[in-house]
This record gives sequence, structure tokens and C-alpha cells, in this order.
Amino acid sequence: MAKVELKQPVIQEISENVDGAQSVVVVDYCGLTVEQDTQLRRELRAAGVTYKVYKNTMMRRAFEGTDYAALDPVLEGPSAIAISKDDATAPARVLANFAKTAPALEIKAGVVEGGFYDAVGMQAISAVPSREELLGKLLGSIQSPIANFARVISQVAEQGGAAALTSAAEPAPAAEEVPAAEEAPAAEPASAAE
Repeated sequence: MAKVELKQPVIQEISENVDGAQSVVVVDYCGLTVEQDTQLRRELRAAGVTYKVYKNTMMRRAFEGTDYAALDPVLEGPSAIAISKDDATAPARVLANFAKTAPALEIKAGVVEGGFYDAVGMQAISAVPSREELLGKLLGSIQSPIANFARVISQVAEQGGAAALTSAAEPAPAAEEVPAAEEAPAAEPASAAE
């Protein structure tokens, strides 16, 4: 009974960490050097991701009755979890980028917004841009037509305003020629009889 009581705070900590999380990713960290592990933790912390190493049995007990119970089959061997409560793709993105320079790091699986993804699925999720990047792209696409309109208006103003715009759009009218037959009659000479 004493062992269960000692384990309870760890299980409670895991439960609190994953409660309300957007994503939880399980990795095999075996083979990382201390320097690599320190660098990985630094990058994850900068992205707002919690990274912890726990015993697999503790994680299984904490995951019972939650969406994260789907991770039980991958909780074999050395395992660590990366948890994000804000950005669902951040753990996968940071871990996949880091694994490019540290092949010993292996993404086992993850639960993202309630759905289970194996290692291949997590690689696909790692390619999804962050929320901030997506919002930036959206803002850029909204601003582009506005910026183009402002540039045209500025060019019109530099060329003399609306008059320059209408004169450039319509050809100048040709000078009207009056036919000779319609010219005003010439003054008649005065008769001598008068």
C-alpha cells in the first residue's frame, strides 16, 4: 500500500499536465546525449511545450479513462511525453525538426485534439504550420488586395488626380471642322441705286 501512495503524486502530476492539452506526443529519447537532451528541452520550452520523462506504468495509470489511453500500446521502453496546451502541432513540429539532427530521437505516437496518430501520422502533423503562421498567411492574403488598391490610388494622385485618370482613359476629341457650305454668308455689297 505504501508504494501506491508514493506513486499517486506522480500520477496526479501527469494527469494535471495532460488535462486540457491540445496534444500529447510520446517519444523514445534513448541514445540522446546530455547536450542534445538539453537543447531539445530548451527548444520545446521556447515553443510552450512541457517535456517530461515518466515511467510507462505511471503514464498508463494517468491516462486511464482519457483519450490518451490510446497511447498505451506505444508505452514500451524509454518514453517521454511532450505536452502542449496551446498549439496542437507544436510538439510534433519541434520534435520532428530536432530528430533531423538527432536521429536517436524517435516519435512513437501522439494524441492531437482527441485523435490518435501513429509515428507516420505525427510526421504529417509536424508539417502543419503553427496557428500564428496560418494567421499571418491569412492576414497577408487579406492585405494584398488592399495594398494593391492603395498603390494604384497613390499613382493616380501622383499623375494629377482624377483628371489624369480620365484623360488617360479617353482619347482627346479631334478639333471639329466646320464644312465650307455651312459658313456664315459674306456681307452683300451695297447696291449703287440706294
